[in-house]
Amino acid sequence: MPLRLPPLSSLRFFEAAGRHQSFKLAAAELNVTPSAVSHGIVGLEQALGVELFMREPRGLTLTPEGADYLSYIAEAFSLIAIGTQRLPDNRADRAIAVSCAPTVASRWLLPRLHGFCQRWPKLNVSVDTSQRQVGFPVDGFDFAIRMSRAPVAGAAWTRLFGERLVPVCSPAYRDTLADPAGNVDLRRATLIHVSPASEDWQAWLDGTGTAGIEPSGGLRFDTIQLAFEAAAAGLGVALGRRPLVDRDLAAGTLVEASPKAMAAETAYWLVSSEAADHRPSLLGFKRWLLKEAKCFGTAAGPGTTAG
Repeated sequence: MPLRLPPLSSLRFFEAAGRHQSFKLAAAELNVTPSAVSHGIVGLEQALGVELFMREPRGLTLTPEGADYLSYIAEAFSLIAIGTQRLPDNRADRAIAVSCAPTVASRWLLPRLHGFCQRWPKLNVSVDTSQRQVGFPVDGFDFAIRMSRAPVAGAAWTRLFGERLVPVCSPAYRDTLADPAGNVDLRRATLIHVSPASEDWQAWLDGTGTAGIEPSGGLRFDTIQLAFEAAAAGLGVALGRRPLVDRDLAAGTLVEASPKAMAAETAYWLVSSEAADHRPSLLGFKRWLLKEAKCFGTAAGPGTTAG
């Protein structure tokens, strides 16, 4: 007697919605409408005769039956993805898929890709900067570059490089904060924040022992890149993240608003899929990326705290 299996598309909707606890986020990940996800899951619930989600005004939560079912479905999709990744893939157009935050992609990865393409001209690279949560191996990515304090269980993590935090602004804006002797008073500055950053102004104030500055006000942006651009436009003072901000400091579009710098607790990490060490193309890309990071970190110098 054949196994009783629900439609694969409905299971995919359920796995993504259960992982995100959101029809909207699942739809964005799968490139469909939230309505399609909702209808697919309703159909799945009807086919199974079980309610998988509790739909409440405050959001979506899994029922106990749904949470139990999700553990099996997630494992099943992972096994399918792992088995698929382990198959030999000789397609010339098979791209190496990388998920990377926008600022690191534009300021670190992109300037180096030319060297990789020259060395391996037949290998294609696909870079995704959507910043959505990546699930290995289900989402189809080979690598992700993430900022974190430490490795997270479930994938292979390799440290790329760390950061040093130092306040930066435009030369003209610094002049508005300086007294006749050239001393900058950050108490008068508009602080520019990066909303998703785990280490922001409060971390810098605590780490450098700086008092008298209220860190809660100011402007907020969702990427480091936008914060740097806002600072360069004279809108306030951002926390520069060296060495990512070094090119702006060298060009003079940004200047240090304070000599105090501190080593960030977070670092950038390369997260690899299970297949990364089994396919020659992926292993070559990984080794190249780690070599570039080592050179970059050596050139940037150690991230020590300065008073």
